Amino acid sequence: MSRVFNFSAGPATLPEAVLQRARDEMLDWRGTGMSVMEMSHRGKAFMSIAVQAEADFRELLAVPDNYRVLFLQGGASLQFAGVPMNLLRGKPTADYINTGAWSKKAIAQAKKYCDVNVVASTEDSGFTRVPAADSLAFSDDAAYVHYTPNETIGGVEFQYVPDTGDIPLVADMSSTILSRPIDIAKFGVIYAGAQKNIGPAGLTIVIVRDDLIGEVLPGTPDVMNYKSQADADSMLNTPPTYSWYLAGLVFQWLKHLGGLNSMAEINQRKAAKLYAAIDGSDFYSSPVAADSRSWMNVPFTLADPALDKPFLEGAEAAGLATLKGHRSVGGMRASIYNAMPEEGVDALIAYMKEFEQQHG
Repeated sequence: MSRVFNFSAGPATLPEAVLQRARDEMLDWRGTGMSVMEMSHRGKAFMSIAVQAEADFRELLAVPDNYRVLFLQGGASLQFAGVPMNLLRGKPTADYINTGAWSKKAIAQAKKYCDVNVVASTEDSGFTRVPAADSLAFSDDAAYVHYTPNETIGGVEFQYVPDTGDIPLVADMSSTILSRPIDIAKFGVIYAGAQKNIGPAGLTIVIVRDDLIGEVLPGTPDVMNYKSQADADSMLNTPPTYSWYLAGLVFQWLKHLGGLNSMAEINQRKAAKLYAAIDGSDFYSSPVAADSRSWMNVPFTLADPALDKPFLEGAEAAGLATLKGHRSVGGMRASIYNAMPEEGVDALIAYMKEFEQQHG
């Protein structure tokens, strides 16, 4: 059976070259006679994998020396609690920007540990845009400011980085990390679940500035303590070794591609093509404001919702998988992360035009 173009929001498609290399190394990694998933995480073989993966990740994102990179577990959702546990540092308040489902989940968890000040919310617009940069006013006493640069469900993305001054900025970059260059120095903490642009589910990466490590809420478990994990090189307990290994292969794939500048050009081109196809038709429409559209997750609706089912059935038959929109939004959603080849986007656009000709 040939591979389909998988538009899933996550777990998402992986680079075929990475899967092929993992296949080739499945039973015997570099003459060790064992699979990576059988290795001791403290053995020389896996330690070399871990060290190389971190080095490649740091190179790709130009992570400054005064930041630690942690390879953890629990998904971004665990960091919804991990962030206030580590960053409140004696302060009672944190600022949050609410732009969708994942922002709301982060807010709900933070409320268990501190007073949350929602400095901006676009819920009144149905989460179809981000707030204007000049509308943000942060609390003087906030321990940190948290936002979600890209909301996978609504397909809403910030086209700017909020300026929080001296207040540490925290970002859930699960669906945007590695899709383009970013200035790490603008952030106090960046965290990201792996299952979109990094690798398979099971791994979570946290980038944290040194001065924000070491003062946690009383009762914080050691595995949630950034300092404990940093001191143990992310091996306080057994890490998700195979996910870490596959992430390392993805980092090498990105480097071979030319790094994040090259990846950004490809991603921007893919998104522009798909939005042009949507905007150029009366049959399809985008619910997201033009200045807030995501490069990674593209929701769209059909003029007649009764055609949703046949659209999806035809897409599956054409090898275009997992295009159904989130149940809270409806319609369609094409997630076009790094590993979605441009040919996949072209195939989707061709199918959309054919379907419109048949049903428009």
